[in-house]
Amino acid sequence: MANCAFLGLGVMGFPMAGHLMAAGHEVTVYNRTLAKAEAWAAQHGGRSAPTPRDAAEGAEFVMSCVGNDDDLRSVCLGDDGAFAGMAPGTVFVYHTTVSAAVTRELYA
Repeated sequence: MANCAFLGLGVMGFPMAGHLMAAGHEVTVYNRTLAKAEAWAAQHGGRSAPTPRDAAEGAEFVMSCVGNDDDLRSVCLGDDGAFAGMAPGTVFVYHTTVSAAVTRELYA
């Protein structure tokens, strides 16, 4: 099974991350509201991380489910962003309706 990180535990993300855990994957979650990430970990048996970078470190797959372009940038970029913690070859998947511009920006 895969080592996964999941960023964003809203209405869609919370159960999506739970399905990954139920399928046998190792899952570490991040949410802007730490209490929500800790509640997810308590319910599903996974781990929570204080930053997207911490969640992404060691993950084979990093998934995000956040609201918009700025939210996606905030979990991906910067010293604490997921991209800073991802090793070469890590697969990044976002489950978000964002602009093509931010997709090209993050790809670069």
